[in-house]
Amino acid sequence: MPENESDPALTNRAYWDRTSDEYQERHRDFIGRPEPRWGLWQIAESELQVLGDVSGKDVLELGCGAAQWSILLAARGARPVGLDNSSRQLEHAHEAMAEAGVDFPLVHSSAESVLLPDESFDVVFCDHGALTFADPRKVVPEAARLLRPGGLLAFSRSSPFAAVCEGEDERVHPALSRDYFGLHELDYGDVVTYELPYGEWIRLFRASGLDVEDLIEPLPAENATSTYWSEAERDWARRWPSESIWKARKRA
Repeated sequence: MPENESDPALTNRAYWDRTSDEYQERHRDFIGRPEPRWGLWQIAESELQVLGDVSGKDVLELGCGAAQWSILLAARGARPVGLDNSSRQLEHAHEAMAEAGVDFPLVHSSAESVLLPDESFDVVFCDHGALTFADPRKVVPEAARLLRPGGLLAFSRSSPFAAVCEGEDERVHPALSRDYFGLHELDYGDVVTYELPYGEWIRLFRASGLDVEDLIEPLPAENATSTYWSEAERDWARRWPSESIWKARKRA
């Protein structure tokens, strides 16, 4: 493992090693369906068209967990690599890959410093993965380094709206409870997450040699259910964006 890993990266590794079994048990059926789906509400890739055709492309998933996404992309002709900060999550990934009858590389590493060559991938992506649990000020430039010219960085994560409306119970409410300006590291003690204001995201992409193509803010259906959020939070998410899906292209 890289020697320069940050303290939050080590905190998050311990958290996910400790909670991985419970996480996979709770969410396995919800996120393990036979087609790629995004985020808290599992909206289909076929509807959102974030990645498009991945056949024949080298694809890196940052924070792959049990590799549900990468397994599905492999079946669609991609050449995936799964990366995760947690060895226990990668054990789940190995089990899921064997069950699906697919094989591809898995890398145990923080996404803040990846020991893979420059310009190795056509697509770097994650679905509530490393761009939530690692510092985007480090991960976005690293993702840009790993992308070939013209390559796509795409990722989903919670929105700044969710961050500023999060209460002491760690649920969202229709009231502001956290400052928007200065959003960055959110330390919950046992786990650290990250958020940035919209303007800083855009400046970070551009400074990393990436041009923004789209910002998708998924709207859950009126009757949507989730193993992550409650019905009350779903109703909140039908008024304000719960998630951001960014698409940015590396300049040729």
